[in-house]
Amino acid sequence: MSMNGRASRGLDGVAGELYAHLFQALSEPARLAILQHLASGEHRVRDLVDHMGVAQSTVSKHLRFLAECKLVRARPDGRASWYSLAQPEQLSTVIVATEELLGATGTHMSLCAHLRDPQITTNGTKEK
Repeated sequence: MSMNGRASRGLDGVAGELYAHLFQALSEPARLAILQHLASGEHRVRDLVDHMGVAQSTVSKHLRFLAECKLVRARPDGRASWYSLAQPEQLSTVIVATEELLGATGTHMSLCAHLRDPQITTNGTKEK
């Protein structure tokens, strides 16, 4: 029995690895910046490079990781690919919960309005 009176259960190794992998995707500031940009709409790698001021190879590496976690998806268009959030509503839920948890621990911080409400467009209006 654990301290709270419940029988303790062993950690499911597979679930633990999947959770850790997802949290790893969200733990890198550059990947969070990519998600912020994608929350405002589709972007090409070139657009993200321009926004972030980092090398194309770095952006591509982070996009691969985010795609592996099924947080972003690519839409081919000729020689380019357009990237977007794969799960915008679920990601918004995680961002809001994280902000609430940070607030509860004394850190009142907000990542960006686009991630809290992915229907907000780049000009600040709601999509219909």
